Amino acid sequence: MSEQDEKQMMYRHSMSHVLAKAIKELYGIENVKLAIGPAIDNGFYYDFDLNTSISNDDFEKIEAKMKEIIERNEDFKRIEISKTEALNIFKDEPYKIELINELSDDDVISAYYLGDDFIDLCKGPHVENTKYLRSFAYKINRVSGAYWKGSEKNKMLQRIYVFGFLDKNDLKKYINMLEEAMKRDHNKLGRELGLFTTVDYIGQGLPILLPKGARIIQLLQRFVEDEEQKRGWLLTKTPFMAKSDLYKISGHWDHYKDGMFVLGDESKDKEVFALRPMTCPFQYQAYLNESRSYKDLPLRYNETSTLFRNEASGEMHGLIRVRQFTISEGHLMCTPEQLEEEFKNCLELAIFMLKTLGLYEDASYRFSQWDPNDREKYIGTVEQWNEAQDAMKKILDHLQIPYKIGIGEAAFYGPKLDIQIKNVWGKEDTLITIQIDQMLAEKFGMEYVDKDGSRKNPYIIHRTSIGCYERTLAYLIEKFAGAFPTWLAPTQVKIINIADSHLEYAQGVAKKLSNYGIRVEIDDRNEKIGKKIREAQLEKVPYSLIVGDNEVQDKTVSVRKRSVGDIGVVALDEFIERILTEINNKSLE
Repeated sequence: MSEQDEKQMMYRHSMSHVLAKAIKELYGIENVKLAIGPAIDNGFYYDFDLNTSISNDDFEKIEAKMKEIIERNEDFKRIEISKTEALNIFKDEPYKIELINELSDDDVISAYYLGDDFIDLCKGPHVENTKYLRSFAYKINRVSGAYWKGSEKNKMLQRIYVFGFLDKNDLKKYINMLEEAMKRDHNKLGRELGLFTTVDYIGQGLPILLPKGARIIQLLQRFVEDEEQKRGWLLTKTPFMAKSDLYKISGHWDHYKDGMFVLGDESKDKEVFALRPMTCPFQYQAYLNESRSYKDLPLRYNETSTLFRNEASGEMHGLIRVRQFTISEGHLMCTPEQLEEEFKNCLELAIFMLKTLGLYEDASYRFSQWDPNDREKYIGTVEQWNEAQDAMKKILDHLQIPYKIGIGEAAFYGPKLDIQIKNVWGKEDTLITIQIDQMLAEKFGMEYVDKDGSRKNPYIIHRTSIGCYERTLAYLIEKFAGAFPTWLAPTQVKIINIADSHLEYAQGVAKKLSNYGIRVEIDDRNEKIGKKIREAQLEKVPYSLIVGDNEVQDKTVSVRKRSVGDIGVVALDEFIERILTEINNKSLE
């Protein structure tokens, strides 16, 4: 972090105390209980427990109170106290008491006074006096609910988010960026374009893909499965659920049970099932179906898998984080000698997919490793983890992958390369994963006979080629602001007839386009032509074809391209040739 960034974080941290003091003064010291208030990448927030609900209408008075406190020129004064002293000072702050009690009796605790009448637990650092905050640019963004310590078992608090920057122009730029992000937000735009919806009584994280959204997913799935087949992957189809016995072998029951949907109760039922959170233990059964030799390897299984994960309700977000999703999952069994080449091939497939979809430039790479200080989270020995991570590091370095390291981000059975994408709000999630595993083959008794006649466990590469389809769709909506490339657009052509007398010709054009596999609709409403053209633009249809007397007579179409506008009259066959070239090349234009 640069010196300027450190300064900005210090100012943000100082401002979070100003916010806390402002809320205390506005709503009454006895009515407000303080939780935590850290600095974050775009400003800061503070969590409060108070009976009054804060709304957008309150932001102006809160900001005014913050400005008033800053103008008082109050000092930030650090004190160091014992745990006993801290418990006494914060006796009326239950959340602070809980945090203090988590510390050891020997810890020296730091706190900061802001003026003479406000104190908060804090490590600092802060500015010396609020006068230094006068030039700091800030604006309250929103208030939302937040469970104490992020647990649904705890009380819901009110979290006030505030944007904060050292430079007023940076704040202005950031707010402008957010306005643009709002236009592209898949959760908003995807609903407006009729791609998906959600229903409260179905549940969070369970989106309904509407016909247009379902069509895009179908196109992606067909494309991925065809491409995987070209590269030697063998398609499987496995069950959506299994008995707990399977997950006990794989280790999911001990290490991932809280993230699974379990059907039944082991204390009552003879058989307990669970919906699958991953496909690997199912696909291993295809490998185990017959004896294997080194000549059979590498053996590559792929599957378009629907998975189920019991994500926390607070984590749900549109199509990016859901409880049921479909993924391009694959598992590859190989010898140690084949490992690097097969890993490289998996990575090349992932990069090919990202480039085809226009997401390659947005991707970053994380080498997700285990946390040796949290051994209960993982299976295997230190030696096995070191061997797997050393193998992956060698491969990544040899392929010159520019990765960052994520300690504790590995799966419980192996390290992985996570290909990350940020959404329009800057939140980063994993889209594609390639993982090395040398542990589950042994657990499932997966073996092959090597050249010397000995029996060995294969290495397993777990991989996705395009990741979760729902998440991919979300990123595509945001990347293209809903204006999908022609090959992916749910409706590729909208035919607009000027009058009823042109409808028969429009229908003939539509039929001919459909015969070539082009997705087409006719807008035959009794509306003005200008309105129909504008609405086709709002629906982000790549091409509009207007047909009138001249087009009927000459067997032509008047073409409007979404990104260009009117491009003139062309023969119908010429238009078909043009659009088919664009579709077949999977052009991103």
